[in-house]
Amino acid sequence: MAIDLVSRAAWGARAPRGAYSTLSSTLGVKVHYTGGRVDPAIVNDHAKCVAMVKSIQNFHMDGNGWMDIGYSMVCCPHRKVFVGRGPRHLPAANGAGLNSGHYAVLGLVGNAGLVQPNDDLLHGIRDAIEYLRQNGGAGTQIKGHRDGYSTDCPGDALYAWVKKGAPRPGGADPVPDPERHPEWPGRLLRYPPVMRGDDVRAWQAQMDKRGWTIDVDGAYGPASKQVCQDFQRQQKLEVDGVVGKVTWDAAFEAPIP
Repeated sequence: MAIDLVSRAAWGARAPRGAYSTLSSTLGVKVHYTGGRVDPAIVNDHAKCVAMVKSIQNFHMDGNGWMDIGYSMVCCPHRKVFVGRGPRHLPAANGAGLNSGHYAVLGLVGNAGLVQPNDDLLHGIRDAIEYLRQNGGAGTQIKGHRDGYSTDCPGDALYAWVKKGAPRPGGADPVPDPERHPEWPGRLLRYPPVMRGDDVRAWQAQMDKRGWTIDVDGAYGPASKQVCQDFQRQQKLEVDGVVGKVTWDAAFEAPIP
């Protein structure tokens, strides 16, 4: 089934207040829920889904002061996928310093009322993920918002599904997406200035696994640069303290001495 996109014009989105920051690629997608009560009546009335997406945008813009709705895409129980910020645009919903690593996809379920996603909503989230892979350079990771950020999001039901590999309903036994290792995020990690994000955290975590003494804090500062330079010397790479594709791939692929 082709993705059933609801364009910004179709759902009546407000214009963003400014220009989006561009994303050329990400590690993947993070799945979210609303964090509040969702009226179960939306399952039988798509107009209520449209109204809810508009209310979320209003809260993000007027309450949070964001330039637009924070999500890349929003999925409803009718297998429709609303365009939020869309592909190639930096989301705002993953948390400060964590938005460049993953797109943000919201499923319209909450912590009260409608809490269990139906099959069409799960299909919609998978449709959104595949759309972002094809059109936004999203990597293979499918994570929950709580992965790397202190929150209950995306709720126990959605998170259990994510941990199974986010399988399509009615498919074979759940199998997580194949992931040789996280793809290079497409940006050079360097210092100065301090760079932050899930991509930094992923590289730091891998260096920690390799035995280097490094804080896995998602901030690429002078200590991370020094580890990078020492690792580059060990691997006989160009020693510049910058994590580009060659250094990134070596961190995950080179044999551990």
